[in-house]
Amino acid sequence: MANPGEAAVRGKYRMKVEDDVYVVMRDGVRIACRVYRPDAEGRFPTLFAPSPYQYDTDDIPHSSLFLWREVGPVPWYVCEHGYAYVHADVRGSGKSGGEYSMLGQEEQQDLYELIEWIGRQPWSNGRVGGIGQSYYAWAQWFMGIVNPPALKCIAPYDGFTDIYRDSAYHGGIYCEFLVWWYNMVRANNLMRAANRPTGRAMEPDLAGQIIQHQTYDDWWKERSPIEGIPEIKVPIYSIGHWGKAGLHLRGNINGYDVATAPKKLLVTGGRDVFEVHEMFDEISFHEKELLPFYDHYLKGVETDYSRRPPVRLFVRGRGAYRDFPSWPPPATPKAFYLRSGPTGSVTSINDGALSLQPPPADGASTQYKYPDPLWRFGVVVPTQFGPDPVARVLTFTTPPLEEDLEVVGEIALELFVSSTNTDTDFIVKLSDQSPQPAGERAQGRQPAFVNVTKGWFRASHREKDERRSRPLRPYYTHANPQPIEPGRVYKFEIELLPCAYLFKKGNRIRLEISSADSPMTDSLFSHQYMWYKVGTDTILHDAARASRLLLPIAAS
Repeated sequence: MANPGEAAVRGKYRMKVEDDVYVVMRDGVRIACRVYRPDAEGRFPTLFAPSPYQYDTDDIPHSSLFLWREVGPVPWYVCEHGYAYVHADVRGSGKSGGEYSMLGQEEQQDLYELIEWIGRQPWSNGRVGGIGQSYYAWAQWFMGIVNPPALKCIAPYDGFTDIYRDSAYHGGIYCEFLVWWYNMVRANNLMRAANRPTGRAMEPDLAGQIIQHQTYDDWWKERSPIEGIPEIKVPIYSIGHWGKAGLHLRGNINGYDVATAPKKLLVTGGRDVFEVHEMFDEISFHEKELLPFYDHYLKGVETDYSRRPPVRLFVRGRGAYRDFPSWPPPATPKAFYLRSGPTGSVTSINDGALSLQPPPADGASTQYKYPDPLWRFGVVVPTQFGPDPVARVLTFTTPPLEEDLEVVGEIALELFVSSTNTDTDFIVKLSDQSPQPAGERAQGRQPAFVNVTKGWFRASHREKDERRSRPLRPYYTHANPQPIEPGRVYKFEIELLPCAYLFKKGNRIRLEISSADSPMTDSLFSHQYMWYKVGTDTILHDAARASRLLLPIAAS
């Protein structure tokens, strides 16, 4: 992005930048904004982006090192398409007054007042739309919930809706990301070049609050838009990415699912944090996906947005989008049963099988102890061929597929389990395992594979919310943890995040199960291995207790 402090000279308009514009809130707190707008007479629709990331950082270059610089191509919107763009430092961050609360109620109310202030400005046409990814997307859900009259649409790109389930405590298991994120934000707000701490000190110990609030209580509900999304009245364009499992993917899909306002869902093939970040800076993406949405609702221009299908999903493995009439898409569940191995196709603790045939009455069980003595980087172990994330976890793998299999929608894993512990964790991955030359297998190399999706479940958090659960999407309250009885067999239903993936003929579907993951393979969204996770779990797979994976097979 060009330096926003310099007037853009290309396009229909020159860009005027107004720095440190302060807006007074109901309690006297002043919220600082930077306003970008066409340097011309007239009234323009406005895109609004609030965050704790400091609008002063808009001037830095695009880089994967600055993943929080997520404002998009501002000069392109202003100069080429006649939009104003307001970037606000939220309460308690950057140059704004007040105390930061991580989108608590005070910050939510600020969104209402800021949007109404924008609508009254002489350069505004009175129509405001939300823009931005991650925190900006999280804020957009709340913009819709507080429902200021000047707000006309939101487009949350890559933004969770349930901060507890989507990020902080996956399946009830503590994830380290949010604490890391907050401390990163605090450092960015305070530290300056030459170690001059002249920035903004963010005093609230939200990292401590994240760790303290281990269940889904009122503290999390206050910050989780999912509780209020049905109240949103303005049109919603929810944009998620398959590569953001562990942070935002579930939020974009579930936000769309519960919304009652006019809505559409797009899930792209963005493979990871970096590709998703890069995509939002590309003009081509905005030109194709977002500009038609904004032009339609903020300018009243007829675009192709209204003719687009309700749901568009990029099907990985196929390399193309498919259109669907609803979420979840029409699909037929197919059961794959956990069986004893070996398959001879992968090196793991058990090398178990995954079969369309139910197990026999005398089917065996699979047992594993944790922590594994060979784990080094989470579950990853070093080998002569490099780090191996599979060798010391449980795997259950199908034979080579006899035909292509397209899996689209929600996924559930049913496990019959006993444990020596009073609680136990399950971190589950679904992978696409490629054929491997016999010579490589003889050398001890692992087959190539692609992680398709993942899921998490803490046994003590097994209290279901029956009202929100579906056959392939168990939903848990995370409000009433109860220990399990050592030695007793339980049936656990585990949600795997949805996917759209084509498993090709000749490849294998592989299920991976462990009590841990790794920062080497799970990037920013891995889980600290707690001191009390010591025990032995037994997964049963006989006819009476047939553990199975339920995959939604897409209609052709």
